[in-house]
Amino acid sequence: MDRANAPLRILLVEDCQDTALTTRLILEFWGYEVKIAVTGPAALRAAEAFQPDFALLDIGLPGKMDGFEVARRLREMPWESAPVLVAATGFEGEAIRRRALEAGCSHFLSKPFDLGHLRAILSTLAAVSLTAMI
Repeated sequence: MDRANAPLRILLVEDCQDTALTTRLILEFWGYEVKIAVTGPAALRAAEAFQPDFALLDIGLPGKMDGFEVARRLREMPWESAPVLVAATGFEGEAIRRRALEAGCSHFLSKPFDLGHLRAILSTLAAVSLTAMI
């Protein structure tokens, strides 16, 4: 399939199964192709294989690799076209937002996030990505 005509790919990194499945269904309904990873190491492996256009990263992941570390490592990977990183977390505050931006996230969403806001971010980023492909 020609990449310009393929659905944009989202790597959804979320350890809560209910949240991951619900979010995936919504994203797929909006026309995105979605791959779920539930841990930091799984996210890195999935990113390498899936080559996402976007990554929606839960910051509070279990284990030694949180979402900040996943974002930093994704930024270090040799991409043909690096994914846009969007932090999604239940943590609040300017310090968390700043850490997400410093780790390489372009956007920050507080959970439970407003679906309209998420869709607006993805639509804007998708338009930019599609323009770059032309």
